[in-house]
Amino acid sequence: MNTNPSDLNVRGDLALRLGDPGAEAATRRRSRIRVPRLLRRPKIAFSASVLTFFILVAIFAPVIAPGDPLEFAALPHLKPSAEHILGTTGQGQDVFRQLVHGTRRSLMVGAAAGLATTLLAILIGVTAGYYGGRVDEVLSLFTNVFLIIPGLPLLVALAAFFPPGELTMILALSVTGWAWTARVLRAQTLTIKSRDYIQAALVSGESPLYIMLVEILPNMASMVSGALFGAITYGIGAQAGLEFLGLGNISAVSWGTILYWAGNNAGLLTGAWWTFVPAGVCIALVAASLSMLNYAMDEITNPRLRGQNE
Repeated sequence: MNTNPSDLNVRGDLALRLGDPGAEAATRRRSRIRVPRLLRRPKIAFSASVLTFFILVAIFAPVIAPGDPLEFAALPHLKPSAEHILGTTGQGQDVFRQLVHGTRRSLMVGAAAGLATTLLAILIGVTAGYYGGRVDEVLSLFTNVFLIIPGLPLLVALAAFFPPGELTMILALSVTGWAWTARVLRAQTLTIKSRDYIQAALVSGESPLYIMLVEILPNMASMVSGALFGAITYGIGAQAGLEFLGLGNISAVSWGTILYWAGNNAGLLTGAWWTFVPAGVCIALVAASLSMLNYAMDEITNPRLRGQNE
């Protein structure tokens, strides 16, 4: 005889209300089992560990590697040693100190650009899908324009036109990265808008802002979280790429400027792998952890995937 799990939950709740001690013990046992099972997910454990590590490094950078990362420390291109854990750059600066201090700027710019990109995509995509009509036509036209413009040339043009700095980098990354996510959120909003509970909210007199924020957005949690993690990954990688090309503030210290100076000082030609490999590994680790966290959140928030993994 097949038993519906929801029926078991209803029966357990009823027995708990009637004072059955066995049901109360079973409820406590289930609550003890579910939380560790979530925490033991390999993707979440790996992603949380890596991201927490880099966030702590960014916060405590002056404690971990005290001193100015741009000051002259020793002879250029010294190999890793006990005195200089990751050697020195082509200008005689300590690579480990630059790597630690550069973590703060790279994570800050990537997170800010990812958050701004996602908020802009939500604002335009959900608004277009909810209101429809002329509003949808105008916003969809605006979105399509940014979809057909090549992203990389626009990104390079914006970064080169405005003064170098964090705000310029965040602005350039946000402007070039929102359109595809907005398109997806618009389509999903059109689907959700036709459901009965949205019509009930309209009949009850709820405001459009309330419906979009409370009724529609929570039902797109999987898409929004995926878009946010993807945008942060894009922000960190694109910032490193632009700074490697010399389009950022090369006088500041970040993972991208480390790669830029490694190339300018012939780190690859001279075999000074320690000047560029550590920064590349950090970028790859953060990107991998964000991607795995995105997959894990999708498994948790997507009902179909959640049912397969329980």
